[in-house]
Amino acid sequence: MKLTLRVWRQRNADAEGAMSTYEVDGISQDMSFLEMLDTLNEELILTGEDPVAFDHDCREGICGACSLVINGDAHGPERTTTCQLHMRSFRDGDTIDIEPWRASAFPVVKDLVVDRSAFDRIIQAGGYITAPTGAAPEAHATPVPKPDADLAFEHAECIGCGACVAACPNGAAMLFTSAKVNHLNVLPQGAPERETRVLDMVGQMDAEGFGGCTLAGECATACPKGIPLFSITSMNKEWLRATRRAAKG
Repeated sequence: MKLTLRVWRQRNADAEGAMSTYEVDGISQDMSFLEMLDTLNEELILTGEDPVAFDHDCREGICGACSLVINGDAHGPERTTTCQLHMRSFRDGDTIDIEPWRASAFPVVKDLVVDRSAFDRIIQAGGYITAPTGAAPEAHATPVPKPDADLAFEHAECIGCGACVAACPNGAAMLFTSAKVNHLNVLPQGAPERETRVLDMVGQMDAEGFGGCTLAGECATACPKGIPLFSITSMNKEWLRATRRAAKG
């Protein structure tokens, strides 16, 4: 395959960015999208140019590091992570636009790399449970109803990639935050911090400068792990409940 790539290039966080055009040839349909970018970078290095900076780690759809907007879609045309997107999703002669996540809370570091540490701070605000010291408790000591366990596992699938923010027209982080809140709030182990968790994490999310949620639904559509849209409404109920209790003192 021969492709035309229009790639966002930005030297650093303070520099002005622009799209640069490159031609790549000999691309196999069996390559992953990141392998195709590796091929581009090998060619750029051979010609003395600066390779395109992009995030990646596991390349197995687990870590959430591969954050690219491809032809206007977070992670590209398939509902998967960028590293699991293969070139068979494109045609010979295609022009592909490749950009970083676009959100004020995700500032560009270089080229396609953005700073997603805002997600880390949201988790630090309340994404934990009380852990008493001593030996590990018996796994079956605390019964968990299967529907609650299933719901917790469904939300725990969130890999924090940020596709929900990139896809949202408002740049909201509600799907990510709700996944982290609901994952713990539905379990008995998360009960001690249930109210403070949702208040603190939503408060930190707002402090990071993410946009407001209008339930457009683009977040759930783009999520490679299928976090459901009702996760947001569930968190809203938790937040209202905690807010009322806090007001009563």
